[in-house]
Amino acid sequence: MNSFISDLRERLKNIRPTRWVRFGIVSLIFFLWVIWMQNPWLLLLWLLLVDIYITGYIPWTWWKKTKEPVRTVFSWLDAIIYALILVYFIFAFIGQNYKIPSSSLEKSLLVGDYLWVNKTIYGPRVPQTPLHFPLAQHTLPFVNTKSYIDEPQLKYHRLAGLRKIERGDIVVFNYPNGDTVATKIQNPDYYQICYELKRRGIEDPKAYIEANKAMFGDIVVRPVDRRENYVKRAVGLPGEYLRIKDDTIYINGKPIEDADNVQYNYVIPVKSPIALEKWQSIGVREEDHGNSPISVDGIPYMFYDVPLTKEAKAIVESWQEVDGKLIKESKSGFYELGGMFPLGNSYGWTRPDMGEIWIPKKGSTLRLTPYNLPVYERAIRTYEGNDLQVKDGKIFINGEETDKYTFKMDYYWMQGDNRDRSADSRYWGFVPEDHIVGSPMFILVSFDEEKGIFDGKIRWDRILRNANPDKDTKWK
Repeated sequence: MNSFISDLRERLKNIRPTRWVRFGIVSLIFFLWVIWMQNPWLLLLWLLLVDIYITGYIPWTWWKKTKEPVRTVFSWLDAIIYALILVYFIFAFIGQNYKIPSSSLEKSLLVGDYLWVNKTIYGPRVPQTPLHFPLAQHTLPFVNTKSYIDEPQLKYHRLAGLRKIERGDIVVFNYPNGDTVATKIQNPDYYQICYELKRRGIEDPKAYIEANKAMFGDIVVRPVDRRENYVKRAVGLPGEYLRIKDDTIYINGKPIEDADNVQYNYVIPVKSPIALEKWQSIGVREEDHGNSPISVDGIPYMFYDVPLTKEAKAIVESWQEVDGKLIKESKSGFYELGGMFPLGNSYGWTRPDMGEIWIPKKGSTLRLTPYNLPVYERAIRTYEGNDLQVKDGKIFINGEETDKYTFKMDYYWMQGDNRDRSADSRYWGFVPEDHIVGSPMFILVSFDEEKGIFDGKIRWDRILRNANPDKDTKWK
């Protein structure tokens, strides 16, 4: 015992003052993190910091005494591991970068925008799948294998944040329908594929998908925090009643105003093709203004089907190529508007007309009926982990007959600003609170994927721009 104490004193005496300072700073950050986590058992990890910075009983840097090239290799490994651990904690508890892959939020956020997503604003979610590679969401690039280990799975827990989600917030979240994935076809998602196969007369879609791996790929199940990241705007909050009528969103019976950048698709009849440069001048992407001739009552008809904001619509109406009135795509009769949430429902809902829907709120009890059960079935069974059965018209939850349910989490209704080209809550329903990742703060950098490096590929005017400018002007 005396020899151990003597050895410890000698080690402490040889520690340089600068190392004590570094140890103090790291310890302070660590203690603040433990307080934030509200888990005193984590204090045991501080003993590792003591040994790493001060006592050195564990030979953490044994490789420094080896010869070349071993010393060089391990020095690089040491730096990489340290960096990955740092990135892991930053991405898990502070924020991370996120790329906009689709046009569902145009013109608020553009395809090719790289965002910094703030996780502290709603409170960071403690990783439910703690053993994962921090730079990949669910699949390691090149090797195409899982970037995480399934076990252990931790219970959902969210740390204290700055505020709750407000209407108009642009929110990043894990895709609710992303628990089961057909790896070769991820859009439409697995459940939409099953729904379409059922419509085509295939009695057991799941068995059909399993038997046709060449078409659909492997069927994988992903934990909540390893599902695909989506980004939409929060329009409906917990406990509210939401209805959509003629593309207008009503909350508790009152209409809410669209943000300036909300756009709808319009069928545009034309006398002659419209030049690419004209579309680009109003910010319409090349892939969004495809035109094709169709026949109406035997008469050839040329039209464009294009997403437009109010401002862009007014400009297009003045173009000399336009030959008639612009018609909303949803009213044109050219497109099928089915497949709405909940899939297979008999409500007759369409993209511009839905509701009325009550959005579940934590601690609130809902009266269940065979009529409204399809709306809440997935939340009760899948998101909140209950055994839900319907037998002879009666509802059983966890084996007990009931006509009510008290929700364990808050839920949100999310929609894209590009209303007719957004896969959002109108198609797959509520977003549970345990799927929420954070909110974009600003745009790191932006690349126009339709242009070359010397032809305006970098959108310089978007760098460090506010990622949600409409929030301050429209959504109060």
